[in-house]
Amino acid sequence: MKPANSILASFGTTVFEVMTRLAMEHQTINLGQGFPDQDGPDSIKAMVDRATKEGPNQYPPMLGISELRQAVAAHGKRFYDLDVDWQTQVMVTSGATEALAASILALIEPGDEAVVFEPLYDSYVPMLRRAGAEVKLVRLQPPRWELPRDELAAAFSDKTKLILINTPMNPTSKVFDGEELSFIAGLIRQYDTYAICDEVYEHLIFDGVKHLPLITLPGMADRAIRIGSAGKTFSMTSWKVGYLTAAPNLMSLIAKAHQFLVFTTPSNLQRAVAHGLDNEQAWYTNLAVELQAKRDMLRNALTEIGFEVMPCGATYFMNADYRPLGFAGGDVDFCRHVTVEAGVTVLPVSALYATPDVDHLVRFCFCKKDEVLEGALDRLRKFFGA
Repeated sequence: MKPANSILASFGTTVFEVMTRLAMEHQTINLGQGFPDQDGPDSIKAMVDRATKEGPNQYPPMLGISELRQAVAAHGKRFYDLDVDWQTQVMVTSGATEALAASILALIEPGDEAVVFEPLYDSYVPMLRRAGAEVKLVRLQPPRWELPRDELAAAFSDKTKLILINTPMNPTSKVFDGEELSFIAGLIRQYDTYAICDEVYEHLIFDGVKHLPLITLPGMADRAIRIGSAGKTFSMTSWKVGYLTAAPNLMSLIAKAHQFLVFTTPSNLQRAVAHGLDNEQAWYTNLAVELQAKRDMLRNALTEIGFEVMPCGATYFMNADYRPLGFAGGDVDFCRHVTVEAGVTVLPVSALYATPDVDHLVRFCFCKKDEVLEGALDRLRKFFGA
């Protein structure tokens, strides 16, 4: 038989699926994959039922229903003083991953270069390479994950079409600050490029720090594509409702890719998310307060056990170096070790590098009930004799 697509065939099964299967096999406490233990507000679940019963349950508009597009625009104005026309600058997608795919397909031509930070969300590089991009990787270094300005500037060239930036960042839990974003914006203007901004964790930031969308910086309104996620904002990860904001000329191109990927997103979910953005602000802004308390509990306990914990400024992921515990193997070996022997599953961070030569960090997910986190920590304390 003729070979399949060589780019997609070169990638294995996602590490999230591999570790989840292993966790199920050994009936562990799974702190690997990033899904919350508890659903979002009851009112949006009730709205799904209402929208389904009331209908219509037919194709909604390709760009999304007007209620949600207006709610996204109003949300951007309320939090970031972002003025956009909901009719020409907002589109609903089937999750943020589809928004990323549509944006990449709309912008990338074979041979274009795309700048990406690593470690990274694991879908970025496959999508970019399948679209024909040559990926230029810029590595952030633990423990503080500071922006390497010289390396970033060297990654840009006349062939650069876009930079993909994730802030707040998974898996580093870093929030890019104003100075860093201004430096990035300067390179975007200098090399006449675009920015795809994955901002799905925008409301999950700790210690009083505020999210700053790149699109609000000078000269970025026509170049930046801002992506949000109801799944992250409302802790409803199965809903797969995303939304993006961009200049009208960019939006029209992205919409052409979107129409041939999924065309549209379930209308009942769209109505529920619109209700949530407009009426449940207290719920999704308080979520960060709850997660910060969980972060502190996990950080303190892991430090007592013997891990070297990395700073965690956002998201619901915490990275830790396990080498002080005396384990000499790589991070994949460590994750299998604690899954099978300690009954706790975590994620090897090397899986989130395109060039996986960093193999001493593991990622803990803490968007879990307190009793689940305590159960996992008790198992780790017992296993490591802490």
